[in-house]
Amino acid sequence: MAKSLIDIVKEQQAKLGYRKEIVRLYYPLSTLRHFFECAGADNKIATGMISEQQMLEILAPNNLPKQLTDTIGEIKITAKNERFCIEIPPEGSEYVHENTADNEFISELIALVGTHGCTMEQITELFYKYSDDIEKKDMQNGEFDCYIRFLNEPDDTYYYCFHDEGCHIIYHRFLPQDYADFGF
Repeated sequence: MAKSLIDIVKEQQAKLGYRKEIVRLYYPLSTLRHFFECAGADNKIATGMISEQQMLEILAPNNLPKQLTDTIGEIKITAKNERFCIEIPPEGSEYVHENTADNEFISELIALVGTHGCTMEQITELFYKYSDDIEKKDMQNGEFDCYIRFLNEPDDTYYYCFHDEGCHIIYHRFLPQDYADFGF
């Protein structure tokens, strides 16, 4: 969970610039279940049998790892209709800005897709700039045209899903478990 929170704050800062301010991130219950999965088919979290209220109890401030709260601060969590808001205090945004390395790939990807006339070929070349071991597959789901992912990069296991909207390309990145849940 901590890595995902930091990755998303870094991505936000790459897109919008750094400001010492509250950051609110939204997750569906299914994603939070993945963060806390344990081995074993009888695990209530892994089998999807944990409720919104039970997840709120798991995420209560006194249950969060001290390392997490020592770095990004005392996060606040609320939920409605299985959608969770994780509020990171300004100190957390500052911590990410000052204590984590820039993600050059994300910065370059954001700059590239923000360029008028960006092509999927250019995006694919950017992935190859960072690794020779990528996977690119066309998608036929009506929402995305293709995904690209790094195959042997333990620090970046996301599925980057792209859609060409005619005048520009948009992307969303998903954790592998969330991508599998979508059934694309």
